[in-house]
Amino acid sequence: MSDDRSTKVRLGLPKGSLQESTYQLFRKAGWKISSSSRSYSPYVDDPELEITLLRAQEMSRYVAQGVLDAGLTGFDWIKENESDVHIICELKYAKQEFRPVRWVLAVPENSPIRSAKDLQGKRIATELVGHTKRWLQERNIQADVEFSWGATEAKVPDLVDAIIELTETGSSLRANNLRIVEEILQSTTQFIACHESWKNEWKRKKLENMAILLQGALNAEAKVGLKMNAPPNSLDVIFRILPSLHQPTVSPLAGEEGWHAVEVIIDESVVRELVPELKRAGATGIFEYPLNKVIY
Repeated sequence: MSDDRSTKVRLGLPKGSLQESTYQLFRKAGWKISSSSRSYSPYVDDPELEITLLRAQEMSRYVAQGVLDAGLTGFDWIKENESDVHIICELKYAKQEFRPVRWVLAVPENSPIRSAKDLQGKRIATELVGHTKRWLQERNIQADVEFSWGATEAKVPDLVDAIIELTETGSSLRANNLRIVEEILQSTTQFIACHESWKNEWKRKKLENMAILLQGALNAEAKVGLKMNAPPNSLDVIFRILPSLHQPTVSPLAGEEGWHAVEVIIDESVVRELVPELKRAGATGIFEYPLNKVIY
């Protein structure tokens, strides 16, 4: 641990399945992070950051205790650990997709369990033990909840009656012939800070700046910039074709009377439909470019 705590932010990043997508997010936001497969203290090209890799499951405890100034972890693990931390912002990304992950109650396809009340007296395996017990208590359901070290889907029906498992798409559950009964929690990645660190003006500003850039990088996902030249009397037609975050940016082309340059930010998924229509409307010099950050 660094002794120079006043001029560095001690930042925890998730080790494991989220590690590579987190590195990619930081790269787009402006930080280059690199580490060997066995390293828990990666290099970052920012002398004001000191990074430690930790399992997301324990991140919020170390931030709450002030061992780390800030960290990235799931909302699910904050709830599981009942950690008292400051939420800087939500960063909606996961291992595979840019949407919340879900903790679900799942059973074999032929199980008689159809709702949460059918769990009375049953055995449940999950990694989310604390939250699951509280969830059952709120519903006055008594069941045996045991911690699962992994391969949770394989434990039903021979070892347990039901599982509460994390899923992004549900494909792994379906592959194991499991049926989702109920969703118990949605979770997204949270950028969190220790309350004491957040009171430090320098650290708070540093973390706020990081949040702006990280959110900007996420905003840019699945969006691209599109530029084109519009001939005289074609702007209205082109504007009707173009969806955009705001009105397109338009500027006259030097030396080309009546011609204009048009620039917009749009969803990448619609480009293949728009470009042929723009071409037919008279647009020329159309080119698409990637975005690293979009700051609203």
